[in-house]
Amino acid sequence: MELRTVSATVKMPATAFTGDVYMTPIQQGTGPSRLTVALVRFAPGAHTNWHSHAVGQTLHVTEGVALVGTRDGAVVRARAGDTVVCPPGEEHWHGAAADTFMSHLAMLEAGPRRRRPDHLARTGRR
Repeated sequence: MELRTVSATVKMPATAFTGDVYMTPIQQGTGPSRLTVALVRFAPGAHTNWHSHAVGQTLHVTEGVALVGTRDGAVVRARAGDTVVCPPGEEHWHGAAADTFMSHLAMLEAGPRRRRPDHLARTGRR
């Protein structure tokens, strides 16, 4: 068993997010586990840019209202307590509704060679 103290919260870069977004790391798996978990907080209207994950991503909303969109134009509206599962390779974005802060636990398994999310161009988002 290992107790880990709270990690520092960091502001996320404008290269991957629009608006004010903050992330607090919770778990970064080191072999054999590749589980990554972070608490991510979005200001109203803030969102990720388009991206995908090699092994998928699970988002569990802990506060506010989340919007999660896919390339086919679908947008899921999720509230605190809801969980959204994005399958491997699906291009998507997620963030807070325009009128509320939103927090979610972002959970994913790092792909082979600990690949990070594939961030895509900002164009065409929403």
